[in-house]
Amino acid sequence: MKGIILAGGKGNRLFPLTKVINKHLLPVGREPMIYNPIKKLIEAGIKEILIVTSTEHMGGIVNALGSGKQFGCEFTYKVQEESKGIADALRLAESFANNEKLVVILGDNVTTASIKPYVDSFRKQEKGAKVLLKKVNDPTRFGIAAIDEQQIIEIDEKPNKPKSDYAVIGYYMYDKKVFDIIRKLKPSARGEYEITDVNNEYIKLKELTYDILEGDWTDAGTFESLNYANKLFFK
Repeated sequence: MKGIILAGGKGNRLFPLTKVINKHLLPVGREPMIYNPIKKLIEAGIKEILIVTSTEHMGGIVNALGSGKQFGCEFTYKVQEESKGIADALRLAESFANNEKLVVILGDNVTTASIKPYVDSFRKQEKGAKVLLKKVNDPTRFGIAAIDEQQIIEIDEKPNKPKSDYAVIGYYMYDKKVFDIIRKLKPSARGEYEITDVNNEYIKLKELTYDILEGDWTDAGTFESLNYANKLFFK
């Protein structure tokens, strides 16, 4: 099993902090934000990790992380030349994946919890995908899952009228079919290849499982959530 951290994008919601630095290198607690997803993958037993970032920030990311030796892992790097969505960034990982299962983390997602139990569960899952959910106070900001006790029925991206308050957060697990699904995607109304569309395809196949993340979590992509993230890690 291999890990992927998606650390591209322009960080517009955090401007001017992101004028000269990739948002994933901004501090959360005493470390750069991106250290959290790295450590979560390693804790889950994943040592081969691909970092996907943007052209303008590749140098800073590589300088900050190096080869992975300091973390006890091995990094590979890819550049997403245009910001065309999460699924488009994931597309770059196909050769790295080499038909293995993947754990994908958005680089601005941080948690105090371990993802190891969920990764271990996915290792045993015969096929398909798994997503992690978390109850949120502002569901219109996220992809929201309509769920019953056993499965996700559908996922709506940033809905005006959410069907639940369970967000699909930035921890995704996929089998090798994910790249076939991405190849068939069409851009959304905002011109991006949406990870929600990927997950909904797995729902159609009846191959998407879910777990609810225990422990504190936030994305750190806005001033408010970055502030909250720092409070979590300065307790």
